[in-house]
Amino acid sequence: MSGTSSRMLTLLSLLQARRDWPGGVLAERLGVTTRTVRRDVDRLRELGYHVRSVRGVDGGYRLEPGSRLPPLLLDDDQAVALAIALQHVPLSGADVAEAAERALATVRQTMPSRLRHRVDAVAFGHAPAGAAVDPALIEAVAAAVRERQVLRFDHAGSDGPARRAEPHGLVARRGRWYLVAWDLDRADWRLFRLDRMSLRTPGGPGFSPRPVPTGDAASFVEARTTGTTEGGRWPCVGRFEVALPVSAVEPWAGDGDVEATGEGTTRVTAGSWSWPSLVARILQLDAEVRILGPDELVEAARTASERLTRSVSSAC
Repeated sequence: MSGTSSRMLTLLSLLQARRDWPGGVLAERLGVTTRTVRRDVDRLRELGYHVRSVRGVDGGYRLEPGSRLPPLLLDDDQAVALAIALQHVPLSGADVAEAAERALATVRQTMPSRLRHRVDAVAFGHAPAGAAVDPALIEAVAAAVRERQVLRFDHAGSDGPARRAEPHGLVARRGRWYLVAWDLDRADWRLFRLDRMSLRTPGGPGFSPRPVPTGDAASFVEARTTGTTEGGRWPCVGRFEVALPVSAVEPWAGDGDVEATGEGTTRVTAGSWSWPSLVARILQLDAEVRILGPDELVEAARTASERLTRSVSSAC
């Protein structure tokens, strides 16, 4: 029986890795007859796997989606990846943390000791995420994006009739869910947070998609939430040299460019949504800095220096 079980697991692994398998090829890979393959396939069907027989000269089998979730067969790396992904769920903003915790407990319980040690070694805590979003709302909005159907909804902070928008993309960023949509009443692109949305039914008609200004929904959300331009570039970009090694600057630099200019010095090109904001970022480095330009950054640094000097003088 142990040999049969092991062979069936191998058969299932083969079926998951490829769309169609000729019966003769499966028999050769398993070291059995085609009749034994047919019996093993029947056993898999009894366990809930939908294995379809493929007609043809060679005949064969195909694993297809079923009407219910059967037991899954995962290799070591897949099991660890799934466990780590489930730990990330609280950061997603979707209100499924409790279900993810139960799923993680189920996966971990079935793992051999060597895999449990790998998963436990990367256990981590979570910073508070944004307002949790009902997964049913996420599914409904995602379906409207996929089916190109106008959404009607109420949005927190706005009065009057329901908003009408053509949904073009759904993006999760830093614990919040955003909808990128063309607002039909304002004739412009808008970003809507799902935790502030309440859908109305029925929805609106179908629509033809428009080109998103930045090229895709993810870059549109990045531009709007960070203050960058619609091309994904910061409106204020400056250059400076800091008395720190590259290794100390890189974690701070984010999407900026860093270059070693000497022993313990680094040239940085970085951006922000305003010149004062960029000056504030530079001060976070807590090191000697030489600003290289442009003039707007130099002037913002000079203004900040004068203000700080006055604030210290008034406190004395």
